[in-house]
Amino acid sequence: MNSALLIILVFWILAIFLGIMSVKGKDMNLEQWTVGGRGFGSMFVFLLMAGEIYTTFSFLGGSGWAYGKGAPALYVLIYISLSYVLSYWLLPVIWKYAKENNLMSQSDFFVSKYRSPYLGVLVAFVGVIAIIPIIVVQLKGLGIIVSEASYGAISMPVAVWMGAISLTIYVMISGIHGSAWTAVIKDIMMVVVIGFLGIYLPLHYYGGLQPMFEAIHATKPELLKLPEQGLSVSWFISTVILLVLGFYMWPQVFSSAYTAKSGKVFRKNAIISPLYTLMLLFVFFVGFSAILKVPGLEGGDVDLALLRISIETFDPWFIGVIGGAGLLTALVPGSMLLMSGATLLAKNVYKPFVPSATDHSVGKLAKYLVPVIALISVYFTLNGGNTLATLLLMGYSLMTQLFPSLLFSFMKDNFVNKYGAASGIICGIATVAYITISESTIGTLFPSLPQAAKDLNVGIIALVINLFVTITVSLIIRKFTMSYKLAAK
Repeated sequence: MNSALLIILVFWILAIFLGIMSVKGKDMNLEQWTVGGRGFGSMFVFLLMAGEIYTTFSFLGGSGWAYGKGAPALYVLIYISLSYVLSYWLLPVIWKYAKENNLMSQSDFFVSKYRSPYLGVLVAFVGVIAIIPIIVVQLKGLGIIVSEASYGAISMPVAVWMGAISLTIYVMISGIHGSAWTAVIKDIMMVVVIGFLGIYLPLHYYGGLQPMFEAIHATKPELLKLPEQGLSVSWFISTVILLVLGFYMWPQVFSSAYTAKSGKVFRKNAIISPLYTLMLLFVFFVGFSAILKVPGLEGGDVDLALLRISIETFDPWFIGVIGGAGLLTALVPGSMLLMSGATLLAKNVYKPFVPSATDHSVGKLAKYLVPVIALISVYFTLNGGNTLATLLLMGYSLMTQLFPSLLFSFMKDNFVNKYGAASGIICGIATVAYITISESTIGTLFPSLPQAAKDLNVGIIALVINLFVTITVSLIIRKFTMSYKLAAK
């Protein structure tokens, strides 16, 4: 066993140990398992929210996009920073309503607001369908990390299976508590490792950041600007808008918001977090460093950029440290995703059809569903060829379809009803599904449009259709209901 693999195993054992110890002395009912008894302070909530940012996508996908796409990769830094601005107003409102109504999942919020358990079923299905690609991102990233860092001693499929099994056990034992405690170690490791790599690699190979970018400009200048077509300015802006609206629509983010002691936690986080997000710049610096030093990576292999340049640069023991940090970036968000998906299916799909089910039986079912979701995710991980960034964008296109109904629910006199909300979500999801399956773009759908319009993120079409259908159906139902009441009088 090489030293790199040994160090990675030490980090894995540490994560499992923290998960087991975090639940010591706690009655792990559904509320404790999913939202930590709503007792987390600023630090844990901050780290759980950060856990959604610093995932294996940040670790591998961000550097991979910088390597393969160049300047367009900066959309990640911008949309996350702007999302925190939105959180300053959005999350305290969600937290307050959730606490007053004892909510435990994202679907509970829509059920309570629109007084429809079956709308909750729909929202739960949307959440689970969108979660699967993001769990795939974590498992694929984990597989890449372990396979590369072990110098091929463990194959990618074996690494994925090992990751899925350990993740399943970890989630079933510790729930949100394990994620919170492991997030502490993970974020410390991320800051240290990524900060070091982002500074050292440009200095080591180029003599600094400016010489690095000068070298890239001399050989591949197209990577240092947004292209005129494809990933152009209009794509960049529309993608940022789409992702900002979808950032807090993820089920696991809702669950993280429920864990806080007070709404003030979110405003503190909104002030600090954009500065913390600047760490992503160092991820991009690693990707840019690899462009000229490990050339030839194409397609899904661009996600290997960080590990390939690290393996060429450092001794095996340090590769183990990098791999250990990467392992934790998969465990924390992966555990929250699995837990959120299982909770949605048990509490918001199963229970509406079996009203007699007790909280205890729902909690047990949620835990039993964890390995089911993990197995499905493993299948798509081993049989899909998309890059991490593509999978992430597809998930966001799905989750953003919940934003219009969420936004309308904050109105004091909300004219949108459950029928309009459900119709809008269904039409939005159907549009995303069609676009994904047919691999369409706005350019292929509307070839006569100007180039700037063709380059818009195609998820915008689904969001516009969703909004139109939501409003139209709600107004029609409202008019029909009023006419019926008048006729009845």
